[in-house]
Amino acid sequence: MREAGSVVNTLDEAPEFSAPALDALRQPLESGVLTLHRASGTASYPARFQLLLAANPCPCGRNLGKGTECTCTPMQRRRYLARLSGPLLDRIDMQLFVPQLSPKELAGRGGGESSAVVAARVREARGAARDRLKRWGIVTNAEVPGSILRNELRLLSATLAGLNRATESLRLSARGYDRVLRIAWSIADLNSHACPTAQDLDVAIQLRQHGKGDVG
Repeated sequence: MREAGSVVNTLDEAPEFSAPALDALRQPLESGVLTLHRASGTASYPARFQLLLAANPCPCGRNLGKGTECTCTPMQRRRYLARLSGPLLDRIDMQLFVPQLSPKELAGRGGGESSAVVAARVREARGAARDRLKRWGIVTNAEVPGSILRNELRLLSATLAGLNRATESLRLSARGYDRVLRIAWSIADLNSHACPTAQDLDVAIQLRQHGKGDVG
């Protein structure tokens, strides 16, 4: 049996797709089900997957740093990024800006952990989540409904203080609030924490807010 969310779909140059095509992803991202409506009836198909979107900062791709090399007009930049609508981005758990690498960084050998080490930590984290969620018949943190996050898995008020402040200052929607909690549980599992700490929640909020923001 394939674990939920193990299918990964990647859209490179995402704003090059039409806005209707991108917005059609909203329903399966939210429910894990694709529903087709036709004159003869309605059909639903399982469609739970992980979606990776990649985008340049503008059509020419050079609006980095001070943006002095960018050849796009302000209107072109707005139209380009506007194809990634607020409601679509609200369903993207993590939104990251990747800065341009310096010549020194490009010439370096790199470092960090090996893929094998990271994979082992991920397996342990997935195992911790599976053990915690098995009583509800759930496998991954991504599947946990908001009702469980706010009841059986509710965090202490002191732990939630930062997230509650962010809900107002960063205009987090109710959907975004739950998604931050799910990310925080995954971060806690990776850190071998029994439940998310305030620091885990802070990291989850930062991972959520490197994009355009949330629209309810």
